[in-house]
Parts: sequence; C-alpha cells; structure tokens
Amino acid sequence: MSYKIDELSVFFPTYNEEKNIRRTVLRARAVLTKTAKVWEMLIVNDGSKDKTFEIAKKLSQEDKRIKLINHEVNRGYGAAFKSGFYNASYRWIAFTDSDGQFDFSEIVNFIDKQRETNADLVIGYYKKRQVSKFKIITSKMWELAVFLLFGLHARDIDCGFKLVSKKVIENIPKLESERGAFISSEFLIKAKKTGFKIVEIPVTHYPRIAGKGTGRDIKVIIQSFVDLFKLWHKLN
Repeated sequence: MSYKIDELSVFFPTYNEEKNIRRTVLRARAVLTKTAKVWEMLIVNDGSKDKTFEIAKKLSQEDKRIKLINHEVNRGYGAAFKSGFYNASYRWIAFTDSDGQFDFSEIVNFIDKQRETNADLVIGYYKKRQVSKFKIITSKMWELAVFLLFGLHARDIDCGFKLVSKKVIENIPKLESERGAFISSEFLIKAKKTGFKIVEIPVTHYPRIAGKGTGRDIKVIIQSFVDLFKLWHKLN
C-alpha cells in the first residue's frame, strides 16, 4: 500500500462535543489508515461537562492508537491546543476542530501542498465559512489587528485545520495563552518570527450539526485582546 505520509499525529481540542466526537474520530481514523503509515490520534478533553470524556475514553480503549488527554477542569481552547501539540509524538502534526465541521479527508491536500512547497506549516482558509456574519466580521477585525501589530497576514488565522512540522513546536518560544482565542495567532506569530515557512490552502467548512461553539463568548474575546497586547508589548 502506498501511503501519503510516513508518520502523523492528529489531535482534536474538545469541549462538550458528546454528539460529535465519536463520528469525528471514526471518520478521521478511516482516513488515517489509508493516508499515514504510522499514526496516533489525541483527543484533548478540556473539562467537558457532558459525556465527551466517557465517549473519548471508550474510543481510546477500542484502539490503542487513539489516546485521551484529559483536563479535569475547563482551561480554554489555548490549553487544549498546547496539550495536543506538546504531547504529539510524530514528525508531522495535524489538528482540526472536533465538531465535525471539517472534512478530514482533505488532509491529503495539506500533505501534497507541503511536498510542493517544502513548507513548515500548511494552514487552512475557508472556501466558505459556515458561521454567522457577526463571526466573520469579528474574525476579519481580529486579523486586521494582528496584521497591524505583528505584520502577520493570513486569510483565516483561526481556521481550525492545520498541518505542522514538529520542529516548529520544538523551536518556537513556549506558547502561553490559554483561556482566550489568541492561541492560533500567538502560534503563527512565533512561527513566522522564528523563520518558519507558512503556506495556505483552501478547506471546506460545513455547518455545525450539534452542540455549540464558545469562541465568541465575551470573556473569551476580552482575554484574546489582553493576550494580543501582552505579546506585542513583550516583542517590542
């Protein structure tokens, strides 16, 4: 069998996704068995209050390549993001959201793009984002702020589908933000500043079938801007 990639770690930051996590993981597993020679999947349960932990634990018991990382209390998307990256074993690391809004089979496009460009990070941008206009507008405002402060230009900084070389996470300054939505921006800013090559690729985005995202909670937005200016102050 001809595989696309020799080894790949995949992680899913997860919070209250009892209705989505099993379907997302099983679909990803079906893709990984055909795509990667050696692989692992990390489910990062960030203190879910529903049955996400129990479902994830059962999945990990059914397949030793599926591993559960559990935060006893909810620490935020940034904390789940860091747990996924810092616990990944293999040379290449991919992640997507656990809500099933991405088609994980598109990972082959990321691998092909990396081969074509020799990039260190291949980051997705939405062909058409299946969220409210408010979310799209606030995302664009955020991207403008990041560009003005740090010179980072990306079509969708927070797109939750990326493929990253492990050497990136091993060589950039340690990631810090936890509670807000700043983590993706912090990660790309530090990768760019360290000199790693970033390329972009279009991805399909589907409407959320079940559950509710938390990225636009007012506390999360405020904390994101606090983290943004804290990093700007530190780097200037």
